[in-house]
Amino acid sequence: MSVSFTARVYGCAVIKAINSNFNADFAHQPRTLPDGRVYATDKALKHTVRRYLKNTYPQDGILYFKRINDNMNPLTLADTYSYLTKAEGKGFEADSTDKKLVLRNLLGMQDVRLFGSTFAAKKGKFTVNLSIHGPVQFTHGLNQFFVGEQPTGDIYSEQISAPFSTDSGEEKEAAQSTLGRQSKLREGHYVYHFSVNPKNLADLTSVLATDSAEAAGLTQQDADRLKEALRVGVTYLDSASKAGSENELLLWVRLKDESKLVLPSFVEMVRVSRPIGGKARVDMGPMRDLLAHVASEVAAIELYYLPEQTELVDAPEGAQHGHLLTGNQL
Repeated sequence: MSVSFTARVYGCAVIKAINSNFNADFAHQPRTLPDGRVYATDKALKHTVRRYLKNTYPQDGILYFKRINDNMNPLTLADTYSYLTKAEGKGFEADSTDKKLVLRNLLGMQDVRLFGSTFAAKKGKFTVNLSIHGPVQFTHGLNQFFVGEQPTGDIYSEQISAPFSTDSGEEKEAAQSTLGRQSKLREGHYVYHFSVNPKNLADLTSVLATDSAEAAGLTQQDADRLKEALRVGVTYLDSASKAGSENELLLWVRLKDESKLVLPSFVEMVRVSRPIGGKARVDMGPMRDLLAHVASEVAAIELYYLPEQTELVDAPEGAQHGHLLTGNQL
């Protein structure tokens, strides 16, 4: 029997990018706000969590991940559902007449239990529309790297060459190989705020049979794996564009079961700077003060970072410090 995770959690995850492009836009540039601040979407961080869970715990399905068919084309949402539930030998068309069965199967997938789903699937005359409000919500990540009192995010581009020419469609061969361009962020520290509220699933899990595993909603195992993915999931990525993007810090604040407290975003409460040649300095002063005011509502604070690369300034009092890579207590 799965053990439900019932506590509410607030926290932040810091992702560093050095000579890297953690989240490019469609022009292949690091994303910027109208005021020039560098940011990254919530989808970018969710992707790293999903990818880590898919590869590390493959026995539990991940719905929102690109898969291809024999023709090398991406599967539809309905086909992905059928692929992940093929062990039961039914498929989307058969299941679509039983919405409660579809709900149970979706809640059997670990990313749906975490992030929810807007499941609007169609195959032929069969359709299912189902909205699942996920317990885990991320904000966009904002680059909080400061030089003095000014936020900074230097973006540079460089030319690269391919060893091949491009076919111009003409008889005359190209005299040169193809040139391209790539862009990187010199140094950035994206701060994401997140919240975990298992009650978001309560209305839907209440319609399932109480003895089914999916009726547990978010489980303790889900919460442990989420925490693990937020510690190492970005570092786990090894693509060329994201090399240099790594997890830097994770703050996990678990509230007491009876608490009704709602905490604001932590994004603006963290600043990162770097003395020349020194470690990154993560200043958490405003967050420390906030958490001190609400200490009676907090059950535990966990803070994971790399002491070899990171120096903490004004860390929250009473936090249990752990190593980012191993999770072991420091």
